[in-house]
Amino acid sequence: MNFLHAIILGIVEGLTEFLPVSSTGHLTLVEKLLGLSIDDPGVTAFTAIIQFGAIIAVIIYFHSDIARLVAAWWRGLFNAEARRNRDYRFAWYVIAGSIPIGIVGFAAKDVVSGALRNLWVVVAGLILWSVVMFIAERVGRRTRLEESLTLKDALIIGLFQCIALVPGVSRSGATISAGLLRNLDRVASTRLSFFLAIPALIGAGAYESVSQASAVNATVGWGAVAIGTIVSFIVAYASIAWLLRLVARHPITVFIWYRIALGLIVAAFLATGVITAT
Repeated sequence: MNFLHAIILGIVEGLTEFLPVSSTGHLTLVEKLLGLSIDDPGVTAFTAIIQFGAIIAVIIYFHSDIARLVAAWWRGLFNAEARRNRDYRFAWYVIAGSIPIGIVGFAAKDVVSGALRNLWVVVAGLILWSVVMFIAERVGRRTRLEESLTLKDALIIGLFQCIALVPGVSRSGATISAGLLRNLDRVASTRLSFFLAIPALIGAGAYESVSQASAVNATVGWGAVAIGTIVSFIVAYASIAWLLRLVARHPITVFIWYRIALGLIVAAFLATGVITAT
C-alpha cells in the first residue's frame, strides 16, 4: 500500500464512518478497486486501525459531554445521591451497550476478517439493511428524547451494533435504526450511536494493532497506517456536525437510494466479472 492509497482510504473512512452507508463496505470496495488484497490480514487490520482517526474526532467533538459523563459516573460510584444524576445513568448505558459488540466481535473475529471480507456480502448488507432502515423510519414514533433512555434501550441498540460486523450493514445505520425502533428521536439515536462507537472502534483498532502488527508491517506499512488515520480524523471531524444537522432535519431514509444503487452497481460488476468478490 502506498501513501496515495492510504490518503484515499482515509478520506473514505472519514466520510462514511458516521453515515449510515457502511464504512467497512466502502473501504472493502475501494481497496478492491485499488488492487489491494481485501482478505490480506494486513489490509484487514489497516481498515480497523484507521478508525482510530474517526474516534479521536468524536472524542474531541464531544469532549465536554464525555468529561461530564465520566465525572458523573465516577461520582456515582461513591455517592448514592450522585447516582440519581441522568449523566451517571447514561454513562452506564454506554458501557452496557458496548458489551455485546465486545463479546460477539471477539468470538467472531475470524469470520469477520475472513469469510465476511467478500463483496457479495457487502452487496447483501447494503441492500437488505436498507429495508430495515426504511421500516425503522416508518414504524418508529420518535417521541422519546435522550432523557428517557433506559438500560433495555442501550442493550437492544448494543445488540443491533453487532449486526454491523457484517460489511455493508453500517454500524451507525444499525444503531440509529435500533434507536428509532425504540421510538427514540433521531438526534437521541444518533448521539448514542456516536458514544457507542468510541469503545467499539477503539477496541477493534487496538486488537488489530497488537494481533496483526507483523502483517501490517509486512504488507501495508505503519507509515501508510499513520497517514490513513490522520486523514480519517480530519474528514470525520468535519462530517460529525453535518451529520447531526442532517438527521435533525431529515430521515435516515435519504441514504437508502444511495445504498441500493451502490449495491446494485457492485453486484453488476461482480456478475460481469469486472471485479472479483475476494
